[in-house]
Amino acid sequence: MSIVKVKSLTTSKEYQFDQKKPAGTGAMKEVFFSPDRSYVVQIFKSPQDNNSMERLKNIVGKFRENIFNQSGGDYWESVYCWPNDIVTVPGSNQTALIAPVYRKEFFFQFGSANNDMLGIKGRDKQGRWFASAHHRVKFLDSRELGDWRSHLGLCVRIARAVKRMHAAGLAHSDLSYRNVLVDPLSGGASVIDIDGLVVPQRFPPDVIGTPDFIAPEVLRTLSLPLTDKKRALPCIETDRHALAVLIYMYLLYRHPLRGGKIHDSDPAKDEEMHMGEKALFVEHHQDKTNRPNISNLRPTDLPFADIQKIPHTCTGPYLSELFQKAFIDGLHNPNLRPTANDWETALVKTVDLIQPCKNPKCSQKWYVFDNSTKPKCPFCGTPYSGLLPVLNLYSRRRNSDPFKPDNHRIMVYTDQYLYPWHVNRLIAPNERLTPEQKKPVGYFVQHQGIWWFVNQTLPSLKDVTNKKDIQLGAKVELVDGLQLLLSPEENGRLVQVQMVRGE
Repeated sequence: MSIVKVKSLTTSKEYQFDQKKPAGTGAMKEVFFSPDRSYVVQIFKSPQDNNSMERLKNIVGKFRENIFNQSGGDYWESVYCWPNDIVTVPGSNQTALIAPVYRKEFFFQFGSANNDMLGIKGRDKQGRWFASAHHRVKFLDSRELGDWRSHLGLCVRIARAVKRMHAAGLAHSDLSYRNVLVDPLSGGASVIDIDGLVVPQRFPPDVIGTPDFIAPEVLRTLSLPLTDKKRALPCIETDRHALAVLIYMYLLYRHPLRGGKIHDSDPAKDEEMHMGEKALFVEHHQDKTNRPNISNLRPTDLPFADIQKIPHTCTGPYLSELFQKAFIDGLHNPNLRPTANDWETALVKTVDLIQPCKNPKCSQKWYVFDNSTKPKCPFCGTPYSGLLPVLNLYSRRRNSDPFKPDNHRIMVYTDQYLYPWHVNRLIAPNERLTPEQKKPVGYFVQHQGIWWFVNQTLPSLKDVTNKKDIQLGAKVELVDGLQLLLSPEENGRLVQVQMVRGE
């Protein structure tokens, strides 16, 4: 028979897997579906020593409980594929993990281009397919690609997942586009291969990471013995490097360190130096020696590989600042790398800066609106035309305090919503949001050339400029200089409207 029964090491629960239904195989594990495909059994190819077994027991036990049994625990089901039990395979010394099956959105629906030339229809959506301009153009069906706004969303979810692990003192140790599933259609993301979690001084790393995502200090000290204190091993700081690389690649479809500089005629040595000791940001503002050589690139790499046409600054002020911190200040100084929380905050604020592109054929559909110059879509070059309200947010700690700028702006578009986290600065749009806090409080609409804000649920919305209340269900015209008090409570926000005109 092809059905094999396995029993939990920690409870009396039994599981089954079908030897004729492989779900995949990797360097360390073979994976099989359960008969009803509700879970998978991940069988380790090599025996697990005592320390590894202790780690696995903690992963399915204490570590899991500390994350999933806390406030917002339900949210983590959507961003992790976290193992929930450990078993042994009868008749062998093989250890296996029980894990949930990936949600259906993480499997290719349409496959690849040209009648699924790669045969990936129905296979899981590894992030590597979506992090390269060449892969996106040459191999993927356009219906699988999503748009730039959904890519921002999946980056938010990845940053949030990494933030939660780090807050628990855990490092993934092999964060890469192989170990993160993404769905650019919905903006979903799920971190997988969690069985290698690192805990300093307790559970050391099993691997050094995946090429493209290994931190420079790990490669630089690779030849040192594991016991050498100067040897750098995967940890929270190396996760931060990998997270920055992931976000850069998902938004700009190129690698931040793979440029045109050659360090050694030996390809292996050159690779080690290029990504390790001599690693250099391709967009370094002073040292330009690692700029990509455009003449050596494939047409499918362009325009994204051309950093003159699409620089990292097109991601907006919050993200571009973190890219510089990650790949200039913190590239060789791990302590200066942005945290996962820094990335989550910057990504959420960047979502408020985007505009829909007016070109229906634009591949990205959305872009960060930059009114410091003539605003245009950086991806297709289409200029913004017409009048656009920009909302500048202010808040105060106490009612007796003056309002101060929050370094947070909102670019308005038709049918965009305002949410409770825009109204009160202490509400953060994260996994702890209540169902009520997820509901919009108002929306924006343009009618006959006039921009309006419609108040849906704000009981105390006030037009400060004209000293009048805006009742529930009423609307207020957005004009230059208008001030709206969204909430009179402490930490409530004041909005000042700035009208910007495009071409």
